[in-house]
Amino acid sequence: MSDIIKVSAEARERAGKGAARAARRAGLVPAVIYGAKKQPTMINLDPRPIMKEYTTGHFGTRLWEIEIDGKKERTLPRDIQLHPVTDMVEHVDFLRVSAKTTVHVDIPVHFINEETCPGLKKGGVLNVVRYDIELICRADQIPEHIEVDMAGFELGDSVHISSVKLPAGTEPVISDRDFTIATIAVPSSVKSAKSGDADEEEAEEEEAEA
Repeated sequence: MSDIIKVSAEARERAGKGAARAARRAGLVPAVIYGAKKQPTMINLDPRPIMKEYTTGHFGTRLWEIEIDGKKERTLPRDIQLHPVTDMVEHVDFLRVSAKTTVHVDIPVHFINEETCPGLKKGGVLNVVRYDIELICRADQIPEHIEVDMAGFELGDSVHISSVKLPAGTEPVISDRDFTIATIAVPSSVKSAKSGDADEEEAEEEEAEA
């Protein structure tokens, strides 16, 4: 589990587009904290920690502890809206969570031991089918990434979810099939060489029969 991001926010009394525009004019990001069967809390946040975290690629998988008027809320980002032209943050939705809260999160995939993978050493190409995997886990046990060990995979092999050791306390949302994460594609040069060898063998057999 990664570190918790701690920020302070100011309460926003009014909802609606007018209040949100006023917050943006003041250089702040309007946001809402919802869930846990409580009333939504409207807040304004400093955009700098949001953008910093967003650019790491881990936004949505790290817990945020937001302090409002001395009260702390443990949350998980669920949605972020960016301006279509400037890419500036326009709004963020945060979900209230506790240690017992179960969430669905997209976790990035990291491939390891590519340098020792037999298929890749023979010229194969790693074809990534899923760059992240949606997992079910507790809010306080969200992994930063999933490691896929490529050692032992040959040309033409597929890496399925069943061959990956998932972090403790997690399980894939897709449970009805052994889905593919990546394949080791056979390069065209290898295919051509194999085809040429097959043609030569066939010609030799025809000569022997003649």
